[in-house]
Amino acid sequence: MGQDEKILAAKQIIDTSSKITVLTGAGISAESGIPTFRDSDGMWNNIKPQDIASPHAFKKDPGLVWEWYDWRRRIINRANPNQGHYALAEIERQKEKFTLITQNIDGLHEIAGSINLVELHGNIWEIRCEKCDKVIKNYEVPLPELPPKCNTCGEITRPNVVWFEEIIPMHMIDQALLSIEESDLMMIIGTSGVVEPAASMGLLAKQSGKQVIEINLEETPNSAIYDISLQGKSGEILPLFYDIAKTYN
Repeated sequence: MGQDEKILAAKQIIDTSSKITVLTGAGISAESGIPTFRDSDGMWNNIKPQDIASPHAFKKDPGLVWEWYDWRRRIINRANPNQGHYALAEIERQKEKFTLITQNIDGLHEIAGSINLVELHGNIWEIRCEKCDKVIKNYEVPLPELPPKCNTCGEITRPNVVWFEEIIPMHMIDQALLSIEESDLMMIIGTSGVVEPAASMGLLAKQSGKQVIEINLEETPNSAIYDISLQGKSGEILPLFYDIAKTYN
């Protein structure tokens, strides 16, 4: 089956599905100009993200960790949702049930209009107090103080994201798994399918009898298992399912 035939088949599946779960990864954000951790542009001062985005690094030098996140926030602040983000928000508006599970922390899905979100790895625009656990939204770029202090108890805060060496909160995993169980279609977009637990979600959907559509720049280890695997940019493919380009240009 050629690419055009796959796109037509995918559109038909989406049109006839009323309950959809979507999983997005770094690929859809990369199309908006946000470098991934694996990109050379994801490096800062020759420091690998794995060496700075961790509880150990924060305990050792919270100021340094916040300098890195302040740099990331500046990059993300310059980015805008792309047509892929907007297409997913449009699909959500037209479906009975829709859940968007994302591995991204940039908040672009929310800006694009997606509502029912499960942010597996947190949100870079949220700050959490180390002492009282209060979470607030903070969109200041750059941050006036590093590390930022809690406006309730005065203690230092951390980005409300899941770091290396940490586990995703169980309630988020439960919410994601429940959405897959209740859906009739799962779409996997812009993720290589190698980072757990997200990597197994498409397999779980297939094992429970759901149809799965994958959109990624390259084939992934699970491409052959899915019903349809489309290679290309999600920002170019997703709008083909709904003619929204004129609305958001």
